[in-house]
Amino acid sequence: MGCTGKKILIVVENLPVPFDRRVWMEATSLVGAGFHVSVISPRKPGDAPHAVIDGVHVYRYKMYPPTRGVISFLWEFTYCWVMTFWLSLVVWRREGFDVIHACNPPDTYWLLGRFWKLFGKKYVFDHHDLNPELYESRFGKRGWIHKILLWLEKQQFRTADRVISTNESYRQVAIQRGGVSPERVVVVRSGPDLNRFHRVTPDESLKRGRRYLAVYLGVMGPQDGVDYLIRAAEHVVRTFGREDIQFVLVGDGDVRSDMEKMVQEKGLEDWITFTGRIPDEDLQRVLSTADVALAPDPKNPLNDVSTMNKVVEYMAMGLPIVSFDLKEARYSAGEAAAYATPNDEREFAQRIIELIDDPERRRQMGEYGLQRVREHLAWGHSRKVLVQLYTDLLCGGD
Repeated sequence: MGCTGKKILIVVENLPVPFDRRVWMEATSLVGAGFHVSVISPRKPGDAPHAVIDGVHVYRYKMYPPTRGVISFLWEFTYCWVMTFWLSLVVWRREGFDVIHACNPPDTYWLLGRFWKLFGKKYVFDHHDLNPELYESRFGKRGWIHKILLWLEKQQFRTADRVISTNESYRQVAIQRGGVSPERVVVVRSGPDLNRFHRVTPDESLKRGRRYLAVYLGVMGPQDGVDYLIRAAEHVVRTFGREDIQFVLVGDGDVRSDMEKMVQEKGLEDWITFTGRIPDEDLQRVLSTADVALAPDPKNPLNDVSTMNKVVEYMAMGLPIVSFDLKEARYSAGEAAAYATPNDEREFAQRIIELIDDPERRRQMGEYGLQRVREHLAWGHSRKVLVQLYTDLLCGGD
């Protein structure tokens, strides 16, 4: 169990909680281990500014619409940083905390960490994204902004008493690029909670009269490959003449409206549907009905070394996967996925059709994936690492 009276403040900007599943699993796991946990995050419409949910004290600030240009990104980050700093003062006054657990992006919360370290607090950096690689992947260049992002990342590593990496590739970045000693970096994978992911009765209406269903689950950002998926679906329907496969895309993000427009321009509305964000029970119905799951993340400096939550969540539902051949995707999925040459949409479409036409292979891949999650990748394995990190940091005299 955790240390009696020890308090942790988690700050996250990328998504509101409890919608950010990784952050929420971390927070509730730490509460379950006996720690007092507060979280600062943006809030979506309808959320209360302050609430206690599952034992977690949640403080939220107003979330602005998605940003696109460099200036708007800078404004968003500045606004979110100021609001987070203000709410950290509120949390300190109301509840107190012993450590700040900061999730990126952005890589600016080291300033918050250094301020509070003046008052004896510790700082843990939870490394969700490689921001220099994210910039390079989005804009196809490096330049002065890339150098600034590398510098900001370096400050995160220098400030942190501990670094949490989402996979071994990120851990090596912390050690080699960040100069963090190996004993201060742990891997806490974003494994699924098997209590949340389990099969239910399929809903055949989701197929809209077609025989098969292919599903995408996840964020729809510029680097997430939804455009690749749409072009692959076009190959399925037009190049290969397969009109018996329905595609359902679950999730939301900066480019969702652009992707819906792309589907309309290609005349694929009958084959591709967007659901937006949906409740867990609806998500379970979709995943339980699907025959194939899709991970269209293109190969770029970020995606190749990042663990995609959707891949492991597909595996937890016993679904066979089609993915581009990326380093960390292959590590996670292993034999649960059929791999296409990176960024080749036509071959991605072929892999979809191959799986659709081979039900026995789909069954074997699904069983393999579920077993791998149970034995290695489920959140229960990561929970133990996370709790041990905080037990050592706050109770072990570090």
